[in-house]
Amino acid sequence: MTRAISVVYDENIKIPKCWGWLILFTSTSTLLCCAVPILLVSLGFGAVVASMASSLPFLVTLSQHKHWIFLGSFVLLLIAGWTLYRAERVCPIDPVQAEKCETIYKWNQWFYWCAVIVWLIGFFSAYILVLIVG
Repeated sequence: MTRAISVVYDENIKIPKCWGWLILFTSTSTLLCCAVPILLVSLGFGAVVASMASSLPFLVTLSQHKHWIFLGSFVLLLIAGWTLYRAERVCPIDPVQAEKCETIYKWNQWFYWCAVIVWLIGFFSAYILVLIVG
């Protein structure tokens, strides 16, 4: 998602920094706290939501602090987008390493946009759908 390779020049040593999984994980938490329970209740599976809340008590905590969850994951998505699409992105000159760098960059873009879509689904379910239905 975010730029998995950030090239650091220190005596020709390149240090990759992976953000993609962190961004995807934080975006998924927005689905767990808000979108999935709302979807299940909308489909008539309220008993499943009650069972999930009793079996997985952290879901209640996530729901109580959803504003902070969404804000934190949004900030992480902004940082990830800036890291991924910044102008000074550099790949090595060596053709083999350059090809690997481009492959990683494409995977990071894929992770990033999946995380953005997951975050938008969670945001829509938690805030906009409530206004439409309510």
